[in-house]
Amino acid sequence: MEAIALVDCNNFYVSCERVFRSDLLKKPVAVLSNNDGCIVSRSQEVKDLGIKMAVPIHQVQHLIKRHKIQLFSSNYTLYADMSDRVMQCLEAYTPQLEIYSIDESFLDLAGLCPHEAIAYGQQIKKTVQRYTGIPVCVGIAPTKTLAKLANYAAKKWHKTGGVVDLSEPKRRERLMRLVPVNEIWGVGRQTAKRLQIMGIHSAYDFASQPIDAVQAHFNIVVARTVMELNAIPCLSVNDFAEAKQQIICSRSFKRRLTDYHELASALSSFCIRAAEKLRRQGSVACSINVAIRTNPHNVNEPQYQRSINIVLKQATSDTQKIIGIAKQLLRKIFKAGYRYQKCSVQLGHIQPKSQPGQLDLFGLSSAHDKSNRLMAAVDQINRRFPKGISSAAGIDNGWQTPVEYLSKRYTTDWNDLAVVKCQ
Repeated sequence: MEAIALVDCNNFYVSCERVFRSDLLKKPVAVLSNNDGCIVSRSQEVKDLGIKMAVPIHQVQHLIKRHKIQLFSSNYTLYADMSDRVMQCLEAYTPQLEIYSIDESFLDLAGLCPHEAIAYGQQIKKTVQRYTGIPVCVGIAPTKTLAKLANYAAKKWHKTGGVVDLSEPKRRERLMRLVPVNEIWGVGRQTAKRLQIMGIHSAYDFASQPIDAVQAHFNIVVARTVMELNAIPCLSVNDFAEAKQQIICSRSFKRRLTDYHELASALSSFCIRAAEKLRRQGSVACSINVAIRTNPHNVNEPQYQRSINIVLKQATSDTQKIIGIAKQLLRKIFKAGYRYQKCSVQLGHIQPKSQPGQLDLFGLSSAHDKSNRLMAAVDQINRRFPKGISSAAGIDNGWQTPVEYLSKRYTTDWNDLAVVKCQ
């Protein structure tokens, strides 16, 4: 019998901060976006205050002060390391683990807990909590979509103890009658609106629809969601997540940039991150897109927005090449006299590195091999040493506005190790 578990960390970024700050337990805590502009992770105490996800902090400053909400800047070095620790714990409980995101994974439990699914889920939950300090919820079901639904219930209703098993059809039906259709994994906002117009409001309503009719009104992907809700597996647990078809790195700047060199430095930093992601999945990019824009909501300033794309003669994952091309594109669309709010780079037409492609006849062998070896060496050093190095010299980080609430890198920097005092 099929059995899939979805293990999802609770308020992950907040939980990572609380692991090393026990004084924050049961207190309102929020983690902010890259530029400290919006709230991207909330403790339950913050949720109970009615503060929504992604709300700009300037809109809730009165609540922050009144309730003494502890704020933290995003500490991705810490979060990535804590995520690795959680995933290592989960690997002990399944022969197949699919890391779905930084804070959630699918586990193939087929044949591992045919009669004691709840107990097995509780064991997973306790192990992760004991070895990492991160609280998780576990949803178990015959399909991925139902496992997501089970996890939703485990988080919403505390009486479940953080573990829900939907192997039994009657239990699935009871839950689906309670869950709104917009909470179903794979049902987007627009699809949910169309379903509600059709009189389909709950997960049960949706699961009761004929497959052929759903496919006719929507598409095969939505039809598969209905099949999954009826315990018919359409999505398997994969050891490796599918490679991304495009990689985008961007940021809205806290202060507006007016100088080309500052904008180019910011763009170069984004290129470094995008190239690292590209190499991590063993891919190369065949196109590069660069975009810049001013603040469209500031009607008192002149507006400007442009993007430019180029198809490469030879696919690459070389950071230096990507930065060089991106800067050339930026030079073509940059205009002085504007206050730029956002810049982005997009790597597209991504294909596996092993896939044969068009080769540069005159730079074929040694230069290509040297580039691959250099990038491999840089990535290896950066994985070992968090502060890392860059293969692109001369990048000025003066464009960055220092974040105000950054916590220590407790697990990856010797200088930031937690100190325990015994008295």
